[in-house]
Amino acid sequence: MTIDPNLDATHIRQGVLHLSRRLRAEKADNEVSDGQFSALACLYRHGPHTLGQLAEHERVSAPSMNRTVNCLEKSGYVGRASDPSDGRRVMISLTSEGHELVSQTVLQRDAWIDTRIRDLSPEDRDTLTRAAEIMRRLATA
Repeated sequence: MTIDPNLDATHIRQGVLHLSRRLRAEKADNEVSDGQFSALACLYRHGPHTLGQLAEHERVSAPSMNRTVNCLEKSGYVGRASDPSDGRRVMISLTSEGHELVSQTVLQRDAWIDTRIRDLSPEDRDTLTRAAEIMRRLATA
């Protein structure tokens, strides 16, 4: 089997990693770590979670997620409340400040990439749009 040199896995991986690293640097609060922001984004997209659910979703240990949530709670980005259906469970949810942080970060990241692709040719922008869909499929396969 011959591998097409235009589809070199190393080049694709490096390009994705460089772009991902650069996009992660665009945050509305630079004091929030990537792991903390990832937890906030999970709550933003999927709603309140228990600590265990959030740890599982983020693929970290419960003690590690507890430290993350403690920092986010201290910063005012998340809150804890008893689950209305089971008072023994504690649900973690975004505060209005946490919701605003995620919203502003998404806008900031979109603006950053928009300024970078604005000068590309229509063909290159179309290629990037198709590549984004292919990468989405690869990530969920």
